[in-house]
Amino acid sequence: MTLSVFCILLFAALLHASWNAIVKSGSDKLYSAIAVSGSAALIALILLPFSPQPTLASVPYLAVSCALQVVYTVLVAKTYQVSDMSQTYPLMRGTAPLLVALISVLILGDSLSGVAWGGIAVICLSILAMAFNGRTQSRKGIWLALINSGFIAGYTLVDGTGVRLAGSALGYTLWTFFLNGFCLLFWAMLVRRQQVTRYLLVTWKKGIPGGIGTMGSYGLALWAMTQAPLAVVAALRETSILFGVLIAFVLLKEQVAGLRIVAACGIAAGAVLLRLS
Repeated sequence: MTLSVFCILLFAALLHASWNAIVKSGSDKLYSAIAVSGSAALIALILLPFSPQPTLASVPYLAVSCALQVVYTVLVAKTYQVSDMSQTYPLMRGTAPLLVALISVLILGDSLSGVAWGGIAVICLSILAMAFNGRTQSRKGIWLALINSGFIAGYTLVDGTGVRLAGSALGYTLWTFFLNGFCLLFWAMLVRRQQVTRYLLVTWKKGIPGGIGTMGSYGLALWAMTQAPLAVVAALRETSILFGVLIAFVLLKEQVAGLRIVAACGIAAGAVLLRLS
């Protein structure tokens, strides 16, 4: 992996941690996620006329990715209703890169060096250590998180293939966020119109930077998928948890100690291994 791709992926991870912090700070996690997705859809709609359009070959992948990501977003909110986010979020994000690595190598034909496998393993194990740092509060939450990791791996693999066929990472990214945001808003207006409308009117100022953050984060990751193996990109993207720990410590004044510090160092070490692969 080149140094430029590596640095761009780390910046994408920082953006991912930033927009997740915006969602986490919301009084309702689902409505906050809808606000971020809706803002991203609006930005995408404005930019689409000025962007190269993806090829027709990538359209089926856009459709499947949209369905997977809508289910993923709703399932995330359900997971957080029954369990602690500090445990289930790392569990979702730590399991998914390993699934992506196995499927991309066994089915899609990607190849990984031993060093790359080592870096992916170190990052996944470090993230999972964060997930199990403390007493398990909800078995249902753990199962939902593991199921959701499958959806994360699914849309990562689908988008990784689709963006390679699209001919334009920018066009594919904009259509991805427009479709996802539109579908989420459409669903929300059907089932919870009054509550969602009231929430969006109050919190739209947070939704806009969140929309920019999520689009920038995943857009850069999609571009990187055209330059490097999907498994490496997926694993490096999860260094967002390292940035999340730093944000929690510096900005949110949360206590970070013990196993979380060790796990954060492990994520950093895994990122170095991937850079050397």
